Amino acid sequence: MDKTIYTITTTQRRGFALIITLSVLSVVIALTMVLLSYFNEVKNDADSTQALIQANLFYSDIVNEIKKHKDSKSIFKELYNKPLILATKDSKFILSLECKPIANGVNINWLGFENNSTYRVQSQVAQSLFESLIQRYNLKNGNRLREMILQEIVSKKDYIDKPQSRLTQKNGIISYRQFREIISRYQFEVDDLKVSKVPWKRYFSFYKDTKKIDVKYASSELISFIFNIDVSLVKEWKNSLDKTSLKTFVDDNGGDYNSKKVLFEDNSILGKSFCEVHYRVNDEAYHFTFNYTDGEAKYFEFYGKH
Repeated sequence: MDKTIYTITTTQRRGFALIITLSVLSVVIALTMVLLSYFNEVKNDADSTQALIQANLFYSDIVNEIKKHKDSKSIFKELYNKPLILATKDSKFILSLECKPIANGVNINWLGFENNSTYRVQSQVAQSLFESLIQRYNLKNGNRLREMILQEIVSKKDYIDKPQSRLTQKNGIISYRQFREIISRYQFEVDDLKVSKVPWKRYFSFYKDTKKIDVKYASSELISFIFNIDVSLVKEWKNSLDKTSLKTFVDDNGGDYNSKKVLFEDNSILGKSFCEVHYRVNDEAYHFTFNYTDGEAKYFEFYGKH
């Protein structure tokens, strides 16, 4: 069997359209050598336990290779634009690594800052945004959903089943998977199918430690909501080749940037990333996720076969 691994793009256009920095290329080469060593060990009847062990190996090697490079921010900058995909020619093995910035929305944990004067603006925006989405999508019991979210943020009570995760019980929501489980529980308890229609990820981020929103990666809808500016104008600004600063754009369009400036980081926060790895072995697909923040990997979650 030909075990040559090559990189491909998501659009699968001609040749090798993936243009990456030398740092990223060195990571690809190192990962290729590591992955080659796994093929002989993969069994056709791999079960969830074997897949979890394999996911841990991939996780460890990916993180170690990233840590070897001083310019890891450049690696993530490229991964934000396009995923890295490795595959054998016969497609019996495929692995993709995709990363996104963590601080791209209002932190859902800011809902728990209601009595914290230090984060008054963060709390106000989070509360207002949450209520706006509840009303816009006409949820049956927004108060109950908020209560369930707050129980996860500020108490020791745990609604989330994490049998295949390295997570230990913590105050706060530290992943979208954790938030999604709260949504599922609410939907079952209240019988409210509308909650699944809310585009939560377009407005909120789900990682406990973020205190700022990355301007570059915030959605147009979120910026529109925070500053009460028509979303079409925000999209036009974000797509402009000679884009002005957020402050200039907001002030020029009748908004009040200074009242909300504490929420935003104008320089890209490339030190905080959420990464997702999908891999397929012998026609079985698995994936896992982890955060990479300030040079450290944390919050590994294995999702099993799907």
